[in-house]
Amino acid sequence: MIVVTGATGNIGRILVPLLAEAGENSVAVSRHPQPERLPAGVRYAQADLGTSTSMRPVLDGADALFLLLGGELNSHGESPSTLLDTALDAGVRRIVLLSSQINSTRPEALSHTRLREFEAAVRASGADYTILRPGGFASNALAWADPVRTKRTVLAPFGDVALPVIDPADIAAVAASALREEGHSGRTYELTGPKAVSPRQQAAAISRALGEDVDFAELTREQAHTHMTQFMPEEVIDGTLDILGVPLPTEQAISPDVETVLRRPARTFDEWVARNLPAFQ
Repeated sequence: MIVVTGATGNIGRILVPLLAEAGENSVAVSRHPQPERLPAGVRYAQADLGTSTSMRPVLDGADALFLLLGGELNSHGESPSTLLDTALDAGVRRIVLLSSQINSTRPEALSHTRLREFEAAVRASGADYTILRPGGFASNALAWADPVRTKRTVLAPFGDVALPVIDPADIAAVAASALREEGHSGRTYELTGPKAVSPRQQAAAISRALGEDVDFAELTREQAHTHMTQFMPEEVIDGTLDILGVPLPTEQAISPDVETVLRRPARTFDEWVARNLPAFQ
């Protein structure tokens, strides 16, 4: 049995059906109410990953665990070893942790201290483990959905700074492979898209998909900072803007790990837009 935390998020809601299609018995876990539809054979459990007592009954009998920290769990909560001990006691022997490329490129970043603690705990747990370190998500473009729908405009800073962005569907596919197949134990995969694309280029991709003009309005760093305070902790904002505005060469590089695991190229930003076009219409 495979337990998937963050099952209603950008990755989990793709990963759960992938596991079901492969014939796996899985449990979809989130803190939110049960989704309206789940694939046949998937059980839903509402639980809080931040407390081992909440997760203990969900983990009973599980062989594998997809571990995704959401929201405030990235900054505080129980000791990572407490949750991992609970998982191992319940029978879990394989863990796939969703981390971040920042832990490779900026290992001292304060915003990712908690994820580094989980990485260390997973490595020391004695379980078979795989750590996934994706770069920026293509789905971050959904933050532009409302101004695109209402004003046909994308507003973003650093309009011509290009970074590779990863389709969450590719992260889910790699996670499914690591949860189900041999050969991934002890591996850390950096996951990026196949091409670096700037915010201005992303706006053009949305425009092409819509068949309508979409303008690009470049925000200053200060304007972007003010906007990001609405949904991001203050201590994370400056680090995020540093990556978006002054990326390191390693953050602009293309990682081959998606192709290595899945034996196909990573999906492009244009492919992600085509699948998610209704959000912008």
